[in-house]
Amino acid sequence: MALSNSSESGIITSRELRKAGVTARYATKLCGPGGPWRRLMPGVILLRDSAPTRHQLLQAAVARFGPDVVVTGADALRALGVDCPATREVHLLVPDYRRMPAEPGMLPRRTTRMPAPTLIDGVPFAPPARAVLDLARLELDPARIAELISLPLYWGLCTLDELSEELEAGNRRGSAAVRTALRRVDPEETYAHGLAKKVLDGCPLPMPSWNMTICDRRGRPIGAADAWWDDIGLAWQFRAPKAGTANFHPLALTATGTVLVRCTIDQLRRVPMEVAEELVRAYGEAARTPRPKVRTIGRIDDAA
Repeated sequence: MALSNSSESGIITSRELRKAGVTARYATKLCGPGGPWRRLMPGVILLRDSAPTRHQLLQAAVARFGPDVVVTGADALRALGVDCPATREVHLLVPDYRRMPAEPGMLPRRTTRMPAPTLIDGVPFAPPARAVLDLARLELDPARIAELISLPLYWGLCTLDELSEELEAGNRRGSAAVRTALRRVDPEETYAHGLAKKVLDGCPLPMPSWNMTICDRRGRPIGAADAWWDDIGLAWQFRAPKAGTANFHPLALTATGTVLVRCTIDQLRRVPMEVAEELVRAYGEAARTPRPKVRTIGRIDDAA
């Protein structure tokens, strides 16, 4: 039996099977109890008797509903390299002229604004701005919406202007919370934090606390840390102070015995490995010395 190249992923349609000479009756037998295949959806078969991977499930959705659908939401962001959890359902954009049959595990949304997709391993994915806004519209928690909205900026996939333009072009219904979250996004802050996290992803260091104000024993603020390792007293600064906020002198921190690493956003972008090496060196130094007698609170300029 010769099957087409589309079956290399393990997903094949009943139509393709018929073209390969496999009758519907025989395919049903192979998908039955004890058979080597599994039917995932009407007309879509997995050529093995095992649970499909997430990507095979996306391929099955496209095979079931046609090449004019586009996968959006968390699956699209993950395909573009964003580290975010998958949703329970596959979120699909469907042309408004299409009728979609109900299918367990699928969340189709008809739209007059079908985006130009990016094809990755045979699956059409929505661009990042559209994908994250489609995902955010499903959320009810304002904090979660704010977190989602920052993702494509954090990973450098689009700009704040692109997000705003996409939001304005879409349906305004149900978008109030998303609009509020978008107005509060600080793109420079998000971008810097994303670069810093990528540096730490390549380091053998535990994750720090972010955006902390360091205080002396009396509780007086003496410095700020963009990242802070509390158990050893290691501070990392990579943001320039904002206008109108506290501008602490580095010596006030180091005088307490705090080990301080300083770099610029440009260094995070251009020489991340050098920054990572300096952090590892500083972490070792801080671990060998007594923890400074300081305490922390949430960053003052973030609360302003």
